[in-house]
Amino acid sequence: MPSLGDLVRDWHRGVQAVARGDWGCALRLFSGDPEPPARMCFNVGCVHLLAGDPEAALRAFDQAVTKDTCMAVGFFQRGVANFQLERFREALSDFRLALAQLRENATIDYTQLGLRFKLKAWEVLFNVGAAQCRLGLWAEATHSLEEALSKGPEGADDLHSALDQLQKQAPLQPRQVPRGEVFRPHRRQLEHLEPVDFLGKAKVVASAIPEDQHEGTQPQQPQVRDADGEGRPGAAPRMPLEAETEVGSGQVVQVIYDEQRPRVEQVGKQVPPGPLVAGAPDPSPLEDPSGAGGVAVGDPASSVTVTVQCAFTLALQVPRGADLSSLRSLLSQALPRQAQRGQLSYRDPSNKGRWVPLSGEEALQRAWRDAAASPGVLQLQCQGAGGRPALCQVVAQHSYSARGPEDLALQRGDVVDVLCEVDQAWLEGHCDGRIGIFPKCFVVPAGQYV
Repeated sequence: MPSLGDLVRDWHRGVQAVARGDWGCALRLFSGDPEPPARMCFNVGCVHLLAGDPEAALRAFDQAVTKDTCMAVGFFQRGVANFQLERFREALSDFRLALAQLRENATIDYTQLGLRFKLKAWEVLFNVGAAQCRLGLWAEATHSLEEALSKGPEGADDLHSALDQLQKQAPLQPRQVPRGEVFRPHRRQLEHLEPVDFLGKAKVVASAIPEDQHEGTQPQQPQVRDADGEGRPGAAPRMPLEAETEVGSGQVVQVIYDEQRPRVEQVGKQVPPGPLVAGAPDPSPLEDPSGAGGVAVGDPASSVTVTVQCAFTLALQVPRGADLSSLRSLLSQALPRQAQRGQLSYRDPSNKGRWVPLSGEEALQRAWRDAAASPGVLQLQCQGAGGRPALCQVVAQHSYSARGPEDLALQRGDVVDVLCEVDQAWLEGHCDGRIGIFPKCFVVPAGQYV
């Protein structure tokens, strides 16, 4: 069973094969999916038409409109295949079905779905007239072309010429999707095909080799004895915080801010002999280096622990009731990219624990009030996909089944981060590590979901 990445890669290579006129290669690549979606069946049909095999094209277009009964361009191209096979009654039926799927609209633009083609009502009416004249229905054909002329562009010389041909009872040739145009994968799907190093690269920060020439390395820190006779590293010059927190994307890190300076510790692993941040003081007996919730400093009533879920989990010590800019300022000291571009949300206990976006100061103060009853902890989430900020959050009111590799399948109740608005009917979003497009009418804003 091929993976999604393999299918998208073959799809892209198939489009390139069509562009260079290699029909056999394109058919082989488009046929690699054992359960092809409607758009892939459409591509196969278009290639068969280009290769001069309308019978095979007809079978492919049959599959496309069976899988997607609303695909107007599929009925349109199937009519062309029937026309080439001189099955004019079937062609006339297909062109009328395509016209019905237009639902009285002047145009359907397939560009957003990957096909650089706009199906226009007057072109479908033109094909209806072309099929009618082949059946000897000259009066009906004339009426169809007159209707096409009323819906077509001004000064359409082709339509006037076609009407003149009908007066002489000369047959017409149908219009079709331009040569070489097929459904293409979304560009973001192609970007995701590039390999990504999620673990990052190891960085040497200290070396036991005296003459080590690694750039940026420091010599091994000398060990000094404390009052108990235990060895501990001596003080070293302070390093930039951003360089000291380079760990894998799955690592959990605890950041504790006090009134003097921040300290960073690894959570869930044994702390190595030397401090992760050079020059930071040793933990006091009151501090728990393995705790994930942070440690209060000073007067407990004056500060509160805030946990922020990003690619890392952080615990920040901030004054209770701090504003949004103060939170982002503290967050930017450890994770500048997420602090600048991420969408901050908080877990709303009154809304079944769902994450609610912090759209402004009013929402943050409401979050502080909701957290007042909790034991000094406010949980925030910093969201974004691939470095892209989330515009807002929505919740799926209905389940949505993906019809292609660029779609985002949804289950009722799924919370989706909206990344961009594709058009008036579609959104692009991120849910459970997946990115794709989905219909806007299937979701509601997070605060309105019941």
